[in-house]
Amino acid sequence: MVISYFWSIDQKETLAALSKELPLLIIPLGFFLFKTNTAEEKKKIITYYSHVIVAFALYFLVRATVRYFIYDDSRMFFYHGENDKDYGLVPKLLNAIHMSVFVAIAFFYFFTKEIKSKTDHFCSLLLFGFILLLSSKNIILIVFVLSLIHIFFISKAAHKLRLRNLIVFGLMIGILFSLGRIKDRFKVEFQSNTEKSLSTNVIEGVPAGVHYVSIKEAWTNPTFTPNDYFNGTSFRVYQFRIFTELIKENTIFLTGFGLNASYPKIKEKAIQYNLYMGVENDLDSGYQSKNFHNQYVQNFAELGIFGFLLLLVILFVNVKNAIKSKDFVHFAFAILMISLFLTESFLWRQRGVVFFTMMYCLFNSRIFLKSSKAE
Repeated sequence: MVISYFWSIDQKETLAALSKELPLLIIPLGFFLFKTNTAEEKKKIITYYSHVIVAFALYFLVRATVRYFIYDDSRMFFYHGENDKDYGLVPKLLNAIHMSVFVAIAFFYFFTKEIKSKTDHFCSLLLFGFILLLSSKNIILIVFVLSLIHIFFISKAAHKLRLRNLIVFGLMIGILFSLGRIKDRFKVEFQSNTEKSLSTNVIEGVPAGVHYVSIKEAWTNPTFTPNDYFNGTSFRVYQFRIFTELIKENTIFLTGFGLNASYPKIKEKAIQYNLYMGVENDLDSGYQSKNFHNQYVQNFAELGIFGFLLLLVILFVNVKNAIKSKDFVHFAFAILMISLFLTESFLWRQRGVVFFTMMYCLFNSRIFLKSSKAE
């Protein structure tokens, strides 16, 4: 990221973004300098973290309940608000998708405990329900699948009935995708002009009568109109399309445009394709101001092939160590990050880079779930 400053097409933006990415340097340095970590300390940190997340969930649920009685609007219990409008389970600035990831780690702490108290069961149900209310379909799907994996293959009961569990697990996944409404929920992603999306919408509050762009149209249309609306999935397909075009049109395969320097090129493509550009002096800034909403693409576009490969290595090491440690919370974190990076440029947000770096170092600093004496 630092080196990319020297070839960045927007050095001012790159320099400004570096301060936001400093946790990638400072947090690992802290773990390197203080090597007194033990398995017990790691478990204690995750325990504290998980209980604090429970407190946050309770706060936002109470907040939503109070606001529901004030405004008589059920939207107070779901997702996040649109821009600065006063509804949503969490504020727009906090972001429901990011909050879903924070909550998911805490959920798996309580859910995977071998010996659970009534409080642990309550916290598990509370956090799972909170994830559902946050309405991030990507995270909900991953949490559900990981929960099934733990139930059928990792828990103590699972070891006794592996073959049966494998069959039941396969049947449950088949039933899940065969149920009418759920099947349609996934099917509409590949149909034209749908209002539904597997991923979060990038522009909220779309007026009636607009044209909903399908995945096929997002990939093939030679041009669009300001009346065309991209749902979360179709917009990400469009962003991947323009990324492939930018790679062909610019000599950035090795270097990228530079950290946080891809926005001018994204704007040029938005003008070229006649996308909705927002309203001047309004909170709605249009599609041209959005990043790639894909961490893999973001890395490639701004840091080149080496930045992309480095990210893959980081994620591979995370999964490898998660399997080696036999820590399911670590494994859940690894899979959640791989999935999240497909729909969000998570490391290009300060809360994202702080959370990822802190958890990554905590889980991967050779602190496996064995006794300190054995270590």
